[in-house]
Amino acid sequence: YRFVSETDTEVIAHLLDYYYRGNPLEAVTKIMHRMEGSYALGIIFKDHPNELYAVRKDSPLIVGHTDGGSIIASDVPAVLKYTRDVYFIENEEIVRLTEQNMEFFTVDEEPLKKEPVHIDWDANAAEKGGYEHFMLKEMHEQPGAVSDTLNPRLKENDIVNMGLAKMLDAPVLLVGDIDRGGVFAQLLGTLMLLEQEERERVKGLIINKFRGDKTILDPGIQMLEERCRVPVLGVTPYLNVDIEDEDSLTERFIKTGSGGKIDIAVIRTPRISNFTDFLALEHLEEVTLRYVEHPGQLKRPDMILLPGTKNTMGDLKWMRENGLEAAILKEADQGTVIFGICGGYQMLGEELRDPDQVEEGGTMRGMGLLPLETVFTKEKTRTRVSGRFCHVDGALKSLEGKELEGYEIHMGVTRKRDGQEEQAAMSQMKDQVSGRTSMDGYSRGNVYGSYIHGIFDREGVAEEIAESLAKKKGVSLKEIKNKSLKDWKEEQYDLLADALREHLDMKAIYQILEEEE
Repeated sequence: YRFVSETDTEVIAHLLDYYYRGNPLEAVTKIMHRMEGSYALGIIFKDHPNELYAVRKDSPLIVGHTDGGSIIASDVPAVLKYTRDVYFIENEEIVRLTEQNMEFFTVDEEPLKKEPVHIDWDANAAEKGGYEHFMLKEMHEQPGAVSDTLNPRLKENDIVNMGLAKMLDAPVLLVGDIDRGGVFAQLLGTLMLLEQEERERVKGLIINKFRGDKTILDPGIQMLEERCRVPVLGVTPYLNVDIEDEDSLTERFIKTGSGGKIDIAVIRTPRISNFTDFLALEHLEEVTLRYVEHPGQLKRPDMILLPGTKNTMGDLKWMRENGLEAAILKEADQGTVIFGICGGYQMLGEELRDPDQVEEGGTMRGMGLLPLETVFTKEKTRTRVSGRFCHVDGALKSLEGKELEGYEIHMGVTRKRDGQEEQAAMSQMKDQVSGRTSMDGYSRGNVYGSYIHGIFDREGVAEEIAESLAKKKGVSLKEIKNKSLKDWKEEQYDLLADALREHLDMKAIYQILEEEE
């Protein structure tokens, strides 16, 4: 199939023509699997003139429903004069519109249920509002627009930051990271976006990760205090401490370690979570642990780790599309140790089902490395567990009998397809909250999976894995010092606490605490 074009839009039309065999939905989904970049498309097929298909990726798209039909647009103001009931189309979703009906689908042609959002703000907000030009109106409304956009999304599930402070009626210290640049704008801008009640809760500002002579910041600090009317309580230096990072802020992902006798590759999925599960392995002297995003980075590791994820089906789809799944399956065929935790464990099974649309909806093929199926449910498991390894296959068989502990936090239930969970489970666990005993995980050959976060943390577990990988590889390691991860964490937090006492105005901080009691 050959054609000549000067625009990417024509490429899309020819791609549709190439795949079209009388089924519009099938053709649309096929081009979506092939296209890269951002787009928002409205598509009509010549032999289906009464149907309009609309899809998007990283470009805005909405559908408005009226008594006389439906409208697609890039933003809400464009349809407000016709309707106030709109559907927001998410990335890689498809909508099929007819005069009387609309249907939603995933990129795998699975039906989706979507509810309309009723727009209750004044239509005049979309007009010039008394300004001579739209641009002037937009410039003056930027702070409010940013606040209106971000606040609902940031606060909806916020229970660890300002949300928790409000629940406990606690004072807040706002910390800015100067290492990322623009720290004065960070702090001032954040305060401007907070609601009045929240701004009043902020009692002090801290500048973090500073390198160099602190006195060069004095003019900026003075300006910041005058503008914010909130005191700066200290400037902390860039510290060489190793503490657990937030998933979205860590610098571990960009480290390119090498030189260790044992090479461990962690698959860095777009929605990776709980990557701190691997710290116990990362701290071992002769182990290199690195994060991989593309098949070319995988190389020939001794062990591949599939981490937890905020969306198992979405991240498995990502791995499938960029070739990492195929690369991992090839490594598995050659006997490489594969270990999945939580979402990574779910991926290793044969099938993922999401009848309640907790994640992507529908049914999805798993990687097929373990004889398991996962069904996503609306109920979320949250608990702490302890126990021991009991049935472990392959290269890590020496883990049998070792104690472990950790926590579970996941949607979905994973079961062996023949129903024989207890006879084949990798570990026997006791729920530290309810006291109930249960089985967890599965292993077959050199493929392992578990729901337990922190499964490598118990003293001796990570060390035993390293020794087993070395034995499989035919190399020897230096004597591994069995220093528990818990003790290591305590040392690092002590270093952090000492530095904070030195560089913060602790007297002022204690006074803030006393005033709130």
